[in-house]
Amino acid sequence: MNIEHLKLFTRVAVLENISQAGKELGLSPAVSSSHINKLESDLGTRLIHRTTRKVSLSEEGEAFLPHAMGILESIEAGKASIGAGSISPKGKLRITAPASFGRMHIIPALDEFLSKYPDLDVEMHLSDSIVDLVEGGYDVAIRDASMNDSSMIARKLASDNRVICASQEYISKFGRPEKPEDLKKHRCVNLMGLESWIFETPKGQKTIKTNNRFRTDNGEAARDAAIQGLGITLTSTWCSYEQLKSGELQQVLSDYPLVSNVDLWAVYPSSRLLAPKVRVFIDYLVECFSETPYWDKNLLS
Repeated sequence: MNIEHLKLFTRVAVLENISQAGKELGLSPAVSSSHINKLESDLGTRLIHRTTRKVSLSEEGEAFLPHAMGILESIEAGKASIGAGSISPKGKLRITAPASFGRMHIIPALDEFLSKYPDLDVEMHLSDSIVDLVEGGYDVAIRDASMNDSSMIARKLASDNRVICASQEYISKFGRPEKPEDLKKHRCVNLMGLESWIFETPKGQKTIKTNNRFRTDNGEAARDAAIQGLGITLTSTWCSYEQLKSGELQQVLSDYPLVSNVDLWAVYPSSRLLAPKVRVFIDYLVECFSETPYWDKNLLS
């Protein structure tokens, strides 16, 4: 039984499309169909029902799928038991990451990573939406979130420290808020879904529903809007450390820390054994960002 045929079959099961599954693996539609036909011939049964619009697993295909996945995971486990140090990871590493964080921090880190592992290629999907790792065929996801999904294994990369800030232009025109309640009288720049800000105060936690002057689904856009004086914003230090360091943005309400359970994580499905290429990538990111990531060190220096 050919391992490449099994890989193709498991992707067809997810995508319900032989050509698309084959494309992910670098195969032409004709070769992909041939591989599926050969696997069915080896097993002596039809695994896939084909129609003009899509394909679906037969009853036998549904029964065989977990065994195919188990075989592939056992092979990955065998490779992992040898260790990434003795066999250099190779192949394609498929990553999904938040758009801003991926562009600002993952991509700049890739040159050194790929120099260490010349037999690896990286494919990265940038999106602020939470994507399904299994359906998308991703090896690992970088997430800026709170982790409460038991179907995933997560390793913390760094804390996501968040601050409230504004441009000097805005502060000169509208004043500086001295306490969280003052925000109700100010213009605010918000990320969609983060309109309510929670602060630690001497009297306990205080939630402020802010006034939207400008809303966006992108952290860099919110940062840039604040720089232009559109309002006060909540931002992650990994996104705005350079502007905070230069003075383009000034922190306000520093005596009232934000309440947040969000951190930066590397995530992979719990049903999937950790392949060497994934392990070395996660280890590398942990080393890059360390206990105090460089963006926070930059602000402290």
